[in-house]
Amino acid sequence: MTLSPLAAQHCQPRKGAAHALDRAAVDNYLAGLPGWTLSADGKAIVKDFRFPDFHHTLGFINAVGFMANQEDHHPDLEAGYGHCQVLWSTHDVGGLSLNDFICAARVEALLDR
Repeated sequence: MTLSPLAAQHCQPRKGAAHALDRAAVDNYLAGLPGWTLSADGKAIVKDFRFPDFHHTLGFINAVGFMANQEDHHPDLEAGYGHCQVLWSTHDVGGLSLNDFICAARVEALLDR
């Protein structure tokens, strides 16, 4: 799947193992998300974004936070000077759901230049 159709979708409430994606689906979605990787435990996707300074990093964090609140799906963020690591997972399904890939695609759209 490409980024545009994925980023155009919106998160839906997803609870229970029935909404967890299998490895084939995860690999399919990851193939369309440049630079995103599967976490070591296979329950999250992660990407480290680089910026020229802390000011740009904070702007990115604020944009991601706004989008996450709109979608009611929130990432784990780790930030420092010039970078922010974004990690998506769906705790209610015990791994990855479509919501994680929708939000990752939306993060990429924030930086589409």
